[in-house]
Amino acid sequence: MSEEREKVIPGEILETGEDWLPGEGTRRDGKNIVASRFGLKEIQNRLVKIIPLSGVYIPRRGNLVIGVVTDINFSGWNMDINAPYTSFLPLAECPRFFNKEDLAEYFDIGDMVVCKVKAVKRKGVDLSLKSIGLGKIEDGMIVYINSNKVPRVIGKEGSMIKIIKDATKCDIVVGQNGVVWIKGKTAENEMLAKETILFITGKSYLSGLTEKVQEFLSKKFGEKK
Repeated sequence: MSEEREKVIPGEILETGEDWLPGEGTRRDGKNIVASRFGLKEIQNRLVKIIPLSGVYIPRRGNLVIGVVTDINFSGWNMDINAPYTSFLPLAECPRFFNKEDLAEYFDIGDMVVCKVKAVKRKGVDLSLKSIGLGKIEDGMIVYINSNKVPRVIGKEGSMIKIIKDATKCDIVVGQNGVVWIKGKTAENEMLAKETILFITGKSYLSGLTEKVQEFLSKKFGEKK
């Protein structure tokens, strides 16, 4: 049976004693583990952490993100990756030769691109395409979710997103910045994948979410008959 996680506020004492360890979103204050942000309390073994309910995406090196081109200059593309920093995809971080005379031929303003965060600097973020599966998005559907809900959509070791992919027969790329790309054989399949992802983000505060998602998908397939 699913249980609703306990909502906590900054400064609230979560656990007391040396047996407990502070995790993400918490800190130790004497013998107490105290919340340092608003969110949902979660305990894994002895680790106490907070699952944030809201907040902006904070880029980290190696993150897979989906960005939109906002400007072009002689050395690359400015990108919006839904972060508080400016982001730039340098020409040098593209895996093949591009003609510098017309960079818009490759990525134009408004195009969406799957990238990786190469470096996070004081003044902005450097992006890269030097990895498998990165590049311009040609078709499919884009869905925007809270970046803090991304781990729930992906699941442990990719378990949740695998359920969605297997059920909908869609290719799905989940950016750590909360931008999701869905590409299926039919628009109906893409819509089902989108509905499932939004179902997860709406129920992210529940435990036993995997079973809930499987029930949701079973019901949807039942409705088609």
